[in-house]
Amino acid sequence: MKKILFFILFPFLVTNVTAQENLKTQINMILNGWHKAAAEANFKTYFDALTEDAVFIGTDATEYWSKPAFQAYAKPYFDKGKAWGFTALERHVFFSEDKKTAWFDELLDTQMKICRGSGVLVFVNNQWKIKHYVLSMSIPNDNTDEVIKIKTPIEDALISVLKEGK
Repeated sequence: MKKILFFILFPFLVTNVTAQENLKTQINMILNGWHKAAAEANFKTYFDALTEDAVFIGTDATEYWSKPAFQAYAKPYFDKGKAWGFTALERHVFFSEDKKTAWFDELLDTQMKICRGSGVLVFVNNQWKIKHYVLSMSIPNDNTDEVIKIKTPIEDALISVLKEGK
């Protein structure tokens, strides 16, 4: 009986694993293409990969960009012929049960050395689009105290402003 169940269920298990891998491949291609579009200063391709209500969170605490605001910020960089170059070193991709939402984290090789990106993609109008992206610089644990000293005067002032705004 166990052998019969195995042979009945095995094709479904293989199909599910294959489908999951195909979805991961799609997400990897989209994200790699998105990063490549920035490196090649392809403004249209880069921003077409985002949903209209996308959010991009940059490395600076003040960088919380809607898509239109991020486009306005980034346009001068793209107009110069090269925006930024990020290459994925490692990426993990996950999916909701209905396979219409994907989230990921990635380690990136950048001009700022290793950075971490994470985000959410949604499947809309038969295509995957980036809805939310967070870029952060990595800081080796052994250098945290040095980095804190550098950013303290700038961020203490920002903390005060943010606390006043609550």
